[in-house]
Amino acid sequence: MPAIHPDTLRGQRALVTGANSGIGAAVARALAQAGARVVINYVVNPEAAEQLVQEIRVDGGEAMALEADVSDEGQVQRMFRDMVDAWGGVDILVANAGLQRDAPFHDMTLDQWNKVLDVNLTGQFLCAREAVRAFLRQGIDPQRSCAAGKIICMSSVHDIVPWAGHVNYATSKGGVLMFLKSLAQEVAEHRIRVNGISPGAIRTPINRSAWESAEAEADLLTLIPYGRIGEPMDIGRAAVWLASDASDYITGTTLYVDGGMTLYPGFREGG
Repeated sequence: MPAIHPDTLRGQRALVTGANSGIGAAVARALAQAGARVVINYVVNPEAAEQLVQEIRVDGGEAMALEADVSDEGQVQRMFRDMVDAWGGVDILVANAGLQRDAPFHDMTLDQWNKVLDVNLTGQFLCAREAVRAFLRQGIDPQRSCAAGKIICMSSVHDIVPWAGHVNYATSKGGVLMFLKSLAQEVAEHRIRVNGISPGAIRTPINRSAWESAEAEADLLTLIPYGRIGEPMDIGRAAVWLASDASDYITGTTLYVDGGMTLYPGFREGG
């Protein structure tokens, strides 16, 4: 992949939730490579968050780790206060934190349902609300960006592709789709942009069983017309573009980074 230009986001301040592993970590690295200062949010495994901070610093970037459960209003507000106190503001939010609690629907507990909705959907609401408040206070600084602020909601192809056995997860991602569109409509007049990224199959530890063996990978590739599994940096590079002024006229849009998974490849032979 070509290198990310180090001046793309120079001087901007970014917060990435759930950034100590997988897609979130790749997004944080990519934003840092593009010149942004990056907050690495985490709720577990602080060692991984601090290691990522050190890696970014070794590469010449600036980062810090902040703990917060995105489903907890008070913790989210404290995280944003700490970021603003340290860096004076926020320009980019990547609302990436998410989880799964899978079960057949007839066995799904209310706790499993609530936990997924609390983190995957309410967490995006809480973080986006604090970001919008900050953007409105700050206004537009043309030395940083054409926009007052940028929000990227991390979703999934399952915001439009049904997923049996994962009803709570798919419901949360479908909610993210309409959440970002409605929010984008509301705040566009303030020059705040809200977009989404919906990854397909990405090679991360959370789905290792789907790609680790040759047989599992072959099965997975039947769902991906482009013929390869996505890498975390595929999402990182998309996030840099959506956060940059190169995409300044884009808001309320979801970018599907999925190798064509949402093209329903089962119909390639005519259905």
